[in-house]
Amino acid sequence: MNTAATGKPAIVVTAADLAPEALALLQNFELVFAGKTPTESDIVALCRKHDPVAIIVRYSKVGAAAMDAAPALRVISKHGSGTDTIDKTAAAERGIQVVAAVGVNAAAVAEQALALLLACAKSVVGLDERMRAGHWDKSTHKSLELGGKTIGLIGLGAIGQRLAAMVHGLNMRVIGFDPYAKHLPGYIENVSLDTIWRQADVVSMHCPLTDENRGMINATTLAQCKQGVILVNTARGGLVDEDALLQAVRSGHVQAAGLDSFAVEPMPAGHPFQQEPRIILSPHIGGVTSAAYVNMGVAAANNVLDVLTREGARRQG
Repeated sequence: MNTAATGKPAIVVTAADLAPEALALLQNFELVFAGKTPTESDIVALCRKHDPVAIIVRYSKVGAAAMDAAPALRVISKHGSGTDTIDKTAAAERGIQVVAAVGVNAAAVAEQALALLLACAKSVVGLDERMRAGHWDKSTHKSLELGGKTIGLIGLGAIGQRLAAMVHGLNMRVIGFDPYAKHLPGYIENVSLDTIWRQADVVSMHCPLTDENRGMINATTLAQCKQGVILVNTARGGLVDEDALLQAVRSGHVQAAGLDSFAVEPMPAGHPFQQEPRIILSPHIGGVTSAAYVNMGVAAANNVLDVLTREGARRQG
């Protein structure tokens, strides 16, 4: 195993920084930062050079090539809850554990989902632009009142349940789909996906991306939704067929969409979403608040330490 000049084992961080609280937990390691926008090849090169015992993943993907470049690698820790950017099959084949900071950014993401929902329902962005252009649309504009409407949550984990509590407070009916959810509060009705498509006035995505659900929001499922449905996605861009959503928004079948996640990130210049006023965009920052930044960093660091401690104890035993 290679170590830096300090003699400490290395940890590669696929970003330019970690919260100071996380750095303090990892003071016995040499931290190698990959920069603000690392590529997969950057990660492979750093693994080859430093042979880390752990990788903390914020940006970019970590695949088999990076794992093979780091024989000492024991754990890949996600700075967040979604592990779809990590090749978990390759990790399992190499005996490398993959861990995630599950639930620590739930409040932040749920609040972003609510913000996007309200922006869509109340035409916040469009009205702001109109007023700055000198218009006063009081006599002509009608926004959507959410009280009494039905929201369908796809995914009822920590984030989905947090949003459910918020919209319940707005007097919305809450239905959701999650085959793994247990012990749900009484105001959440766990239903089938077909029921969500047919009954929801708002559909909000809160599930991980898998091979099975990739593109689950598509032309077929959107056609089953109510006329004028609102879509919110703060989960993963791959859940949505972007071409199908664009056509549904342009036709008016989807009243508006609030999106924090996209198929390709960063969003390429000239993406058609950028020209569609009824699609509200944010750059995958749902989980990026000051508190969540600290919480995710600390959780990712603790997950690394837990795995390495267990590995050490197992080898000594």
